[in-house]
Amino acid sequence: MAEDNSNNTQQEEVQTPVKQKNKTGFYYSFLTLVLLFCLIQIGFGAILNISKTISYRAKISTLTKIRDSAENQNQELKQDIKLFSSTQSLEGIARNNLKMAGEDEVLVLINNNQPQTTKHKKHKKHNNNKKK
Repeated sequence: MAEDNSNNTQQEEVQTPVKQKNKTGFYYSFLTLVLLFCLIQIGFGAILNISKTISYRAKISTLTKIRDSAENQNQELKQDIKLFSSTQSLEGIARNNLKMAGEDEVLVLINNNQPQTTKHKKHKKHNNNKKK
């Protein structure tokens, strides 16, 4: 019986390292899966950030172009305001665009762009065919 007890303890000692190897193998495979999942998440995050960066840069460039054109238009409008504030420029606009004349002036308009039209009347012939 003493021999049976010693055999049982030897079998238990042999089974214990095998169980530990299985547990550590499971832990390593689980950690490997977790790390792969983390790497995939990092990859997707990097791709999304790069695509957002590219799209934001494109939007920024279009907005700067719009801003520059608006600033140029602002400068032109400010110059127009300065020009139109003087009485001489207002008088010139009134004479040229609005066809107005000053005091003691006669305004004569000659329109050369008007095409000459000739009226052609179409004469319809009425055929009176009498039956014989």
